Amino acid sequence: MRCSLENTSHKSSSLRNKAYLTLFNIAMKATDQLVHFLKEELGISGGAISLALRHCEQTPNFLAMNLWQYGLVTLDQLAQIFDWLETV
Repeated sequence: MRCSLENTSHKSSSLRNKAYLTLFNIAMKATDQLVHFLKEELGISGGAISLALRHCEQTPNFLAMNLWQYGLVTLDQLAQIFDWLETV
């Protein structure tokens, strides 16, 4: 019975790891798409984006707010970013 429990625990851990990696990959893809939008559509510099990303490494979904907080995007641009995020 012990072997069966260990095997189930291992499978559960493996599934959690796969789920985490899948979510991480989805988040990274979304961040990459957002960075592309910021550069191509709004003309935000790579340096400004890098600065904002460094300040939100734990929560990349705050990228837009960090850009605005540091004065790297206007309020209009922030609204455009949020509009874009709603479509993704």
